[in-house]
Amino acid sequence: MDSIIKEVENELVEGTEVPKFKAGATVTVHYKIKEGNKERVQQFQGIVIQRKGSGATETFTVRKMSGNIGVERIFPIASPFIEKIEVNKVGSVRRSRIYYFRKRRGKAAKIKEKRQLGEENGKAKK
Repeated sequence: MDSIIKEVENELVEGTEVPKFKAGATVTVHYKIKEGNKERVQQFQGIVIQRKGSGATETFTVRKMSGNIGVERIFPIASPFIEKIEVNKVGSVRRSRIYYFRKRRGKAAKIKEKRQLGEENGKAKK
């Protein structure tokens, strides 16, 4: 029974290419939405607050501000509705679950960008 579950998990995880990202990263999730017989792709861009679980049951929570209201959405990594995940910025945070971010507003809600080694202003060092 356990081997069957592991095989299904491997198939689900292998089917989708997921970039490496952690809490604090700014990501854009392209999510398929079915409305009747139509299908469209909606983009949800925000900061990753947490990653939870492992394998096929792994999820991540993305938070964005819509006007003055914070909106959080939980996405399963192995979802067939996720078309692609783009990592826009890699944030530098000290925790894996940044729930304190919910209370922050304005400049206090900024996350420092992690510096990439070997790259400076988009150009590789020689």
